[in-house]
Amino acid sequence: MMHERRKSDRAVVAEKRSNNAGQPAAEIVEPRALAKGNSQECNASRTQRRVDAPSALERIRQAAGKDRRQQFTALMHHIYAIERLTSAYRALKHGAVAGIDGETWQSYGTNLEENLRDLSARLERGAYHAKPVRRVFIPKADGKQRPIGVPALEDKIVQRATVEVLNAIYEVDFAGFSYGFRPGKSQHHALDALSVGLWARKVNWVLDADIRSFFDTLKHEWIVKFIEHRVGDRRVVRLIQKWLAAGVLEDGKRIHSDDGAVQGGSISPLLANVYLHYVFDLWVQRWRSQPGRGDAVVVRYADDFVMGFEHRRDAENFLSDLRERFAKFGLELHPDKTRLLEFGRFAITNRQRRGERRPETFDFLGLTHRCGRTRKGGYTIARETARKKMAAKLREVKTELRRRMHTPIPDQGKYLKSVIGGHVRYYGVPGNGNRINAFRLIIGQQWQRSLSRRSQKGEVNWTRMGRYIRRWLPPARICHPYPGQRLGVTTQGRSRMR
Repeated sequence: MMHERRKSDRAVVAEKRSNNAGQPAAEIVEPRALAKGNSQECNASRTQRRVDAPSALERIRQAAGKDRRQQFTALMHHIYAIERLTSAYRALKHGAVAGIDGETWQSYGTNLEENLRDLSARLERGAYHAKPVRRVFIPKADGKQRPIGVPALEDKIVQRATVEVLNAIYEVDFAGFSYGFRPGKSQHHALDALSVGLWARKVNWVLDADIRSFFDTLKHEWIVKFIEHRVGDRRVVRLIQKWLAAGVLEDGKRIHSDDGAVQGGSISPLLANVYLHYVFDLWVQRWRSQPGRGDAVVVRYADDFVMGFEHRRDAENFLSDLRERFAKFGLELHPDKTRLLEFGRFAITNRQRRGERRPETFDFLGLTHRCGRTRKGGYTIARETARKKMAAKLREVKTELRRRMHTPIPDQGKYLKSVIGGHVRYYGVPGNGNRINAFRLIIGQQWQRSLSRRSQKGEVNWTRMGRYIRRWLPPARICHPYPGQRLGVTTQGRSRMR
């Protein structure tokens, strides 16, 4: 009797446990539900064969990888799915300013389920209309103003959902040397690839290029043609056309144009990458594969790209051909920000032999790159914070300290702590210790002068100031690995420069 009861108990427990019999348990007995905001696109493990069933986006990704010429004709239902719209809403910045509809993240979320169901229904029956983008201007480092668009909240949601679906296709197509606005890639991945490429390959000349007013000169006609290479679902194409035709609202006037993709929306970076994929990336791959070309590397982040060449004639020919190529698609290289310079392993000795100065430097993604020497005399790529970027940030902090002059010291300290922390997290690359330490030192000096101006007892002495600095200003430290270390992990031996 006791034997039968134990046997029965074991049978009940066996029903609750994972069905991975004979293997370490891959599931807990009673798994928790997904937390709010977690992705619903995980692969399901509920097939009879106990093999993960791929998610909808994974199936699209697999199909895109098998056939690079396949057109996808049924994508819209993935976009207006309630789960995807919900995920897109939760991924938006909660404190972002409102568009022309005045809707904020918080106000839309008060009746979220009903709002998203209504949005999904309008997308499904084709009744969704894109609203004009509210244009604002932010100051640039050179003193100019950069136009930024603020879409309406529902436009943000739908654009983000569309990007998530289209990324499943285009992430298979995009070149390895393209880093801008792509999931799993960042500025530092591009910087690592560039440093390793300039150090490891036969590079003697560098083309530092920038496209003039890139986002403002994208041709809508070409955008649609490029999208149609892969997207055969006319509803998705019309959705993109609606955003392009919506125009911008500036000073109360609605402005329409056949050119440009307004910066600020989630869809613009993807459209920019698709545009340059067909205009630049595929063309570059064909160009440098032609016989007789020397070694060449390329790294592109959005509309900024750097190329390294073994031979000067190749660099000059490429620059001439590139200008012609861009002209066909309405693009133009910026004359002041595009230049060819001698740079590489032998640049220092070659220029010394000719009696010339040290090789020129170039800026890429906020860091100045120059030919350097290791302590043992070997060749290396030295990187440091670009002077313009550092000066612009210091001016911004000085202005903000003046505005916050009479706020409590702990509030000022928290602000400066976030400034220095963000600066160090981005610019804390190996070899840049002097610059990030200088940035922290100057911030401390600015803070001391600001506190002295508000004090009725005269200047704040440095003994007292030292306590504030130690309390609030985090130390400047190198927080990034050497380029070769991180690049080797992320690429696993595959080139990200070719």
